[in-house]
Amino acid sequence: MELRVGQSWRVGWRSDQHYAGLVGAQDWATELTDTEFRAFVELFRQLHEQLQAIAPELMPEEMITLSGSNNAVHLELEGYPHAYSLHLIVLGDRRVEGTWPAPVPPDFLLACCELEHRIVEGQSLQ
Repeated sequence: MELRVGQSWRVGWRSDQHYAGLVGAQDWATELTDTEFRAFVELFRQLHEQLQAIAPELMPEEMITLSGSNNAVHLELEGYPHAYSLHLIVLGDRRVEGTWPAPVPPDFLLACCELEHRIVEGQSLQ
């Protein structure tokens, strides 16, 4: 298993398992299928990009909530462009919820995207 850990987050991948992906915070984690993991990363990336795009329009003290869903997950991002929390609901064959408290560090999104890119490219994660 490839596992990356940062301050208040972890993300991992083990391709030989049905639940190949792993996402979690300091005190919780859940395993995700390949489809759920890819859906999570794509939606996380989209919400982050949306927040950064509208950041210049916000007052410094103005908080915002952005949410989105696909067939696999629902995500809600809440806070400021530089410091937001992220809430996950898995919509698959089991119900899972978890939250990364603010501020979700940018290296969490980066680690998720890097893993997802390597999976898509078919590179070995050993």
